Amino acid sequence: MIILVTDFGVGSPYLAQMRSALFMHSADGEIVDLVSDLAPFNIEAASHFLVSHVPYFPKGTIFLSVVDPGVGGKRRAVVLHADGNWFIGPENGIFDQVTARAESVSYFQIMWEPDHLSNTFHGRDLFAPIAAKISSNTLSDGDIMETILPSIRNGSHNLHKVIYLDRYGNAITGVRAGSLSGNDTVVINGVTVRNSATFSDRAIGEPFWYDNSVGLLEIAVNQGSARDRLDIEVGTAVSIITE
Repeated sequence: MIILVTDFGVGSPYLAQMRSALFMHSADGEIVDLVSDLAPFNIEAASHFLVSHVPYFPKGTIFLSVVDPGVGGKRRAVVLHADGNWFIGPENGIFDQVTARAESVSYFQIMWEPDHLSNTFHGRDLFAPIAAKISSNTLSDGDIMETILPSIRNGSHNLHKVIYLDRYGNAITGVRAGSLSGNDTVVINGVTVRNSATFSDRAIGEPFWYDNSVGLLEIAVNQGSARDRLDIEVGTAVSIITE
């Protein structure tokens, strides 16, 4: 299974080109879009979003992850093998959280080069072909070279910011909900919200925080938009009041 993780945007032609590259390089297995509307250029948010979803896919999954504002620059193209899964993308910090939380990690630089490599679309021309080769077990000697792990910028910390807004206006943060108790309150843009187990425990229109389906602290409004109600955007800070 190959999972696409990008900031290309829903309906982007770049997604179709990535899929086409996987097909033309004989990718083996289903191709699934996990997310295509991550906040543009926000590597920190992407890193926390990615790591939170990894446990919900089978071992051996290939995460083709392209949030790459430095495309064409000096950052390396890399492959990470962490706890039985593969991660392919730019060496720009997008895999920091996966690396920091993994028990077993091998790290590789991509040495393979296509006949044509565009300056601005390494997702299609470089990362997708390598993902296809890994999926079909057709990597050749020299396609990737094991190398030293880069330094991890922030470790396996919680990120006290909003990292993703879904279509309902729910605000997913980089805080692991298991680090809080149900009595703790969350403050965002000056508004204090309390915990509920689920939406129906609150009156319609009332904001709350909860432990979401991937274990992150999420802020929502029952049958409403937390984004609009609380003026939230990706990067908005959250603070925790422990009681």
